[in-house]
Amino acid sequence: MKENKRKRVDPVRWPGVYQYELGIKHLGRPDVAYYITYKDGAKKIWEKVGNRSEGMTPQIADDIRKDRTFKARHGDEVLTAKQIKAKKARTNRPLDEIADAYFGQRGGSPQAAKYDRYRYNKHVKPIIGNRPVSSLTALDMKRIEKAMDGAAPATVWGALELVRRMANFGKKARLCGGLTFKIDMPNRDNELTEFLTPEQASALLQTLDLWPHQDVARMLKVAMFSGLRRGEIFKLEDQDLDFGNKLIRLRSPKGGRTVSVPLNPVVEQIIKEQIEWRNERHPGSPLLFPGRDGALRVECTAIDRIRKAAALPHRFRMFHGLRHHYAVTLANSGEFTLDMIGELLTHKSHEMTKRYAKFLPGSLQKAGNLAAKLIQGHALGKKPKENIKTGTEI
Repeated sequence: MKENKRKRVDPVRWPGVYQYELGIKHLGRPDVAYYITYKDGAKKIWEKVGNRSEGMTPQIADDIRKDRTFKARHGDEVLTAKQIKAKKARTNRPLDEIADAYFGQRGGSPQAAKYDRYRYNKHVKPIIGNRPVSSLTALDMKRIEKAMDGAAPATVWGALELVRRMANFGKKARLCGGLTFKIDMPNRDNELTEFLTPEQASALLQTLDLWPHQDVARMLKVAMFSGLRRGEIFKLEDQDLDFGNKLIRLRSPKGGRTVSVPLNPVVEQIIKEQIEWRNERHPGSPLLFPGRDGALRVECTAIDRIRKAAALPHRFRMFHGLRHHYAVTLANSGEFTLDMIGELLTHKSHEMTKRYAKFLPGSLQKAGNLAAKLIQGHALGKKPKENIKTGTEI
């Protein structure tokens, strides 16, 4: 369109505001496009600010022109409506695009990055993946929590924390303006100690014995009879098995350093059966429990179906719960001290093992009884008759 087709609206009331009749009608009269003109330095700018059918008026156009002129006069960046729209598009990307950029530069453990990507795809993407960050609200975070009903508190916390990390990354990378609200993070305290009754443990073993995919069944049996973490089982390779010295090496476990745990006869038999299966199905894979195409697993989707088939509680977390069940069973036996349980679980601090103290048979009651006798004996000048370590008479 040539400049001479634009007509000044009113040079007195709205200087610099022009209009141009479009070939279409709106509400019975020709629609009009409004333009403004101003100078940015020595450069004369023509900018279309909107049509009458869009609600634009000469007064609004004049207000926009005054704002542009003021910024130009004071050396501020002057952007046209078209440039502002383009900038918003560049700096308000959908979360999916920010996620791709985030994972593209994410450092740290490749396994942790892979798990974060899995967690994003499973829990976050279906709910808000196609939404710009600026449009997200606290209600969207509640929608994610609701969709994850039944997941461990730490798992829900991790999904929301991932959203927060991505939004902060997007803001620093100028891909978005960041969240406009504070995420109300759930309590991720995983102090819940899960364990199975004898009847539930029996039902689970029967279900695993009959499960059509025995590689998955054996994986859960290893968790049940060794207390190993899910990630530790997923990463097990042939080189980590020492059948001569009856040891399993755990490379860089959660505690940080490589450690070894005993290879008991039950787990040894399960592993030997798994090696035979693995060599037939995935020859050449070094992993003991390989996933698809022999690659490292990041998840086991069958565990929910197994839990339902065994009629276990809905909130029982299979791998995590079996690890707790292992520890509780040892504590209940009275044959293991907390230090021994901590060593078998590869805990890096005694504090992590203390949750199992309540399962030691009568230990707290005996300690309380002895404490009273000690104080009473001290007051009466008598020596205690019970050993604090064993709770027996001496």
